[in-house]
Amino acid sequence: SSGCAVLLVGAGAAGTAAYMKGDIESSEPHSVEAVFQASVAALQDLKLSILNKTQDELSAQITARDAADKKVSVKIKFISESSTKLTIRVSIFGDETKSRQIYSGIKRHLNTD
Repeated sequence: SSGCAVLLVGAGAAGTAAYMKGDIESSEPHSVEAVFQASVAALQDLKLSILNKTQDELSAQITARDAADKKVSVKIKFISESSTKLTIRVSIFGDETKSRQIYSGIKRHLNTD
């Protein structure tokens, strides 16, 4: 039980990803636009098929499929001018390894801008 508490505390820190209930969630110190662009680039780097992209000033969502035809969902929500919530889910029940790989790719693109 103490492991869960530590995980939840880390979830609020900027740029720290927590895996909970099939999702990776993090708060990123970037705009919705920056996280959206980094997400698209990371999915393309991983050769995932992007099926749908939607974006406005307050949120964005990307739906893709991997080679095993598992659905990949990336959701981005405005928190403040300098903070955005990022949620990644792979398949119905979640896939932590693939989700973390996607998250790493997004972080790489955010850190190169």
